[in-house]
Amino acid sequence: MKKAGWISILSVVLVIGACSQKEAEKPASNQEKPVSGDLTPLDKPAKIYIAEDGAASGAGFYIAKEKGYFEDYNISVEFADFANSDDMLPALAAGEVDIAGGVSTASFFNAIAQGIDVRIIADKGHNMPGKSYFSFVIGNHMVDEIKEYSDFKGKKIAVSSRNSIDGYIYEEMLKHAGLTEEDVEYVHIADFGAMLGAIDSGTIDAALNIEPLIAQGIHQGFHVRFGDATDYAPESQIAMVLASPKFMANEELSLRFMAAYLKGVRDYNDAFFKDQGKDEVIDIMVKHTALKDPELWERVFVTGLDPNGKMFIEDIKKQYETYKANGAIRGEIDFDKSVDPSLVERAIKEIGLYEE
Repeated sequence: MKKAGWISILSVVLVIGACSQKEAEKPASNQEKPVSGDLTPLDKPAKIYIAEDGAASGAGFYIAKEKGYFEDYNISVEFADFANSDDMLPALAAGEVDIAGGVSTASFFNAIAQGIDVRIIADKGHNMPGKSYFSFVIGNHMVDEIKEYSDFKGKKIAVSSRNSIDGYIYEEMLKHAGLTEEDVEYVHIADFGAMLGAIDSGTIDAALNIEPLIAQGIHQGFHVRFGDATDYAPESQIAMVLASPKFMANEELSLRFMAAYLKGVRDYNDAFFKDQGKDEVIDIMVKHTALKDPELWERVFVTGLDPNGKMFIEDIKKQYETYKANGAIRGEIDFDKSVDPSLVERAIKEIGLYEE
């Protein structure tokens, strides 16, 4: 979950007419069982545009594409590039792209509150208990001094942004430690990579960093992990799958998209948490993400992706309220409208629940 990777999503492309609501299933009696084993393919081919920039949290998209799960349903996908998230959200709301990844920030919630109509439909990134991919590290010069969270008192802590998931996790850590903002020195370092040199030089004492930089920093002797983000933010929703209202209205297409996406996420979980088909999945991740070292994939704490698409909805609301309390939110959000898990629920009825 690189910061710029979450919200730097990439140039508007128009949805083609194949995403029409007229797409329908072929009559089951006139065709053989589909390759997918569940839903029949669409009668006419369709293309889905996904705003994705190579973030590891897009694993479900990449795996479903490479393993043919979209193709099973007569769907092709194309990854669309945007200069920034400010361009992406209006394009998504207008149906010019179908799917995107969103990260919790005040600006994201403000866009929705001010009328940008998008749907938050599935999990796209959370921390795994004890193996958080987005968590705190401390400098080697601090290992004998920082033993408990309360030991952060008086220390210089680098965070990449405020009123975002970064700032939210930082604030949750301080509350867990029994500390206030005045008890520590907040250091703004927007670039996660720059945190490595700062912590190695002793300019900062701790940092909220992200994989693969956490694993690389440990390997290079810059820092060590400290605790785990799930100690104080056990259900933080870091990234989310977003959909356009137009796409959601096309029930046949959107259902098959979600079924394929969840199959990709399940293969990801099988690979990294059950050691099944891992080499193939790592090859796919190397192809589509910025992390090109297969060996490093064996050492990083990977992004958590729920194989049943479940989101931490109450945490999404809590993040919004946190930003609002900080004075960063302008307007109100109807979460009953904006957060819509119904597509995940429909897809699971077709492909079944994933058993851990």
